[in-house]
Amino acid sequence: MNAERFDVAVIGLGIMGAAAVSAVARRGYRVVGLEQYPPFHARGSSHGKTRIIREAYFESSEYVPLVQRSYQLWEELAERTGRRLLLVTGGVSIGRPDSPFITGARESAVRHGLAHELLDAREAEARFPALSLPEEFVALYEGRAGILFAEDCWRAFCEDAVLHGARLRFGCRVERFAADGSGVTIETADGVIAAERAVVTAGPWVPELLSELGLPLTVRRVLVIHVEPRERERFLPERLPICLLDVPEGEYYGFPWLPDQGVKFGRHDDGETCTAETARRTVGEAEIEWMRSVLGRYLPLAPDRLMMAVTCLYTMTPDAHFIVDRHPVWAQVAIGCGFSGHGFKFAPVIGEALADLALAGESHLPIGFLGLARFGAARQ
Repeated sequence: MNAERFDVAVIGLGIMGAAAVSAVARRGYRVVGLEQYPPFHARGSSHGKTRIIREAYFESSEYVPLVQRSYQLWEELAERTGRRLLLVTGGVSIGRPDSPFITGARESAVRHGLAHELLDAREAEARFPALSLPEEFVALYEGRAGILFAEDCWRAFCEDAVLHGARLRFGCRVERFAADGSGVTIETADGVIAAERAVVTAGPWVPELLSELGLPLTVRRVLVIHVEPRERERFLPERLPICLLDVPEGEYYGFPWLPDQGVKFGRHDDGETCTAETARRTVGEAEIEWMRSVLGRYLPLAPDRLMMAVTCLYTMTPDAHFIVDRHPVWAQVAIGCGFSGHGFKFAPVIGEALADLALAGESHLPIGFLGLARFGAARQ
């Protein structure tokens, strides 16, 4: 069977794959993106209307240069495509003073000279009247945080990629792929593709697609609810920033009110272990009531009318940091996975890094802390 030939093939067209295809195409290479489902499917980790972007990164200060580069690249993508991709609302990280949400964000802010304020509970409530916080809580405020319009972000990458000559194929399932000399052979339901280089950004399908590597990945089902609040004016973006909450009930995040979304509230730290194929896609009444009860403790006027409840998949690494590296055996394959529920905001810079790794074998970007070697996966 004759194979179609490309310089680069990208497997998986969620937000990371779309960003990688765009980055490769803009460099003038012949690239194809392969996705097993139709556009805007809800089976992975890139669906939904919105995501958070923030700069004072509590997970590690090493992410700050990467997210700052992402801010720049999101702006450039918006200019090229004419789409509004980002709304700056500011952001608050809420918890006890010794919470990693507070100490980590403050460390990143101090190390990188980021403007921030530490508010006590009453100061936070006075500034943001939707909040109701225990006396012992504090809130770290940062001004550049905001909301990414996720569907428009994904669409913008795809439009940008196609404009620069990329081919995007939806409903094209990759059945297997392997190194073929210095290139890669990819068998799909629609035929065989031969590429000089490949990028794997298959989200929760990576554990099966790269099963021979035994990557330390766990897929987790998490919950998100959308509610129409009472006194909507308290929840408008100009009066309520995006929120991260480290509370006795767990770790959560919240968005101000937006049209067609209401107030969005999700759990970040817990969820059923599953695979991309076995994940339970429905949400039970008990799960909804738990989410509403937690939301009501800290934003008491929010959980009025339920608009919808949905699931999303996190592909977790043991340390909750990403994997962005070359395949440990096949040097012509770059891998981006394990984004652990906080990767979306980094898509432009991850796409840039994956293009670097696939085309040049290395990147000037500070991604060393995201390498496979930390799990003992040394190159052979």
